[in-house]
Amino acid sequence: MSIMFDANPSTLIKEIAKDLKSKQGITAPEWISYTKTGAHNERPAQQDDFWYMRAASILRVLYKNGPIGVSKLRTKYGGRKENGSKPAHFKKGGGSIIRKILQQLENEELVKKAGKGRVLTEKGISMLDKKANELTKK
Repeated sequence: MSIMFDANPSTLIKEIAKDLKSKQGITAPEWISYTKTGAHNERPAQQDDFWYMRAASILRVLYKNGPIGVSKLRTKYGGRKENGSKPAHFKKGGGSIIRKILQQLENEELVKKAGKGRVLTEKGISMLDKKANELTKK
């Protein structure tokens, strides 16, 4: 039996995103197509399924590092802000997107609050491990 750490992260995230797309409670809001993902970006995300990829990525991060809060997730999804001729600086990612995704994952009972942050539930852990097991058998 394989666990999440045995699978290739990029293929695991893509497969989990496909599963999340089929769930009723996880839907991208209409404003996501014209909203930047953080102050460091110049344009909105170009992927069609960005919302689901980010949700899958958040699930993987919670599996690895949970309990983890929105502030730490904002730091993880941040990046360099280019300031023209001035030096670049690090900026955190947008918190609204992360909060909304976590709320949707809580409604699907994949994530729960635990003290200062959120952790995966048994349902969330088994979902990631089953998908990793499928991927490593291929």
